[in-house]
Amino acid sequence: MNELVDLSFYNQIKEILATARQKVYATANFAMVEAYWNIGKRIVERQGGETRAEYGASLISELSRLMTADFGKGFTASNLKNMRQFYLTFPNSYALRSELSWTHYRLLMRVESEQARQFYLDECLKSAWSTRQLERQINSFFYERLLSSQKKKEVAAEIHTLEPAKRPEDIIRDPYVLEFLGLVPNCKNKDMNIWCFQNGSGYGANSTRSHLFRRRGTYFKQHCE
Repeated sequence: MNELVDLSFYNQIKEILATARQKVYATANFAMVEAYWNIGKRIVERQGGETRAEYGASLISELSRLMTADFGKGFTASNLKNMRQFYLTFPNSYALRSELSWTHYRLLMRVESEQARQFYLDECLKSAWSTRQLERQINSFFYERLLSSQKKKEVAAEIHTLEPAKRPEDIIRDPYVLEFLGLVPNCKNKDMNIWCFQNGSGYGANSTRSHLFRRRGTYFKQHCE
């Protein structure tokens, strides 16, 4: 730093930009979560009068075909089924939380016990769990171990094991947000190989550049074929 730009002044500028970026992400993320909830609601309502399993499968398959043509590859049949399940698992829209991403909700939907699911949701909010932390706690049966353990304080202490905060550039590269906003680029472009390397390869966006280089084939297969 120098006389023109001292550390205190520069930190204030950084805070303005970081706050603005976080607001952009939070707005886009919650708009996506709400949209997926509403899509799930409409699918369930549409299927409500039909008891035949083949009708439900056909409806989702045809809806996926039309939405993929209009909005891109984020609306596969499996993704639409996730949206349907999202509505069924969290039927009250007012209870949706802007702090949680679509990936948080997808992980929470895997938890069968309503009590355990609510526990994990509450801890995500209270302890600002990343999706990686949430997945680790679910896979390690954290809730069940906490209930059965004689050393509850030691088990509970795991909650406070935090990971580095997500950087703004990692958030912008979230593949779900990119797909939702229609920003996954056209991979037929001859410069796409360079784009994927410079901007991250989807799910590997937190990795090192060398790892991104190794993973870019996976990104092409998932998003660009």
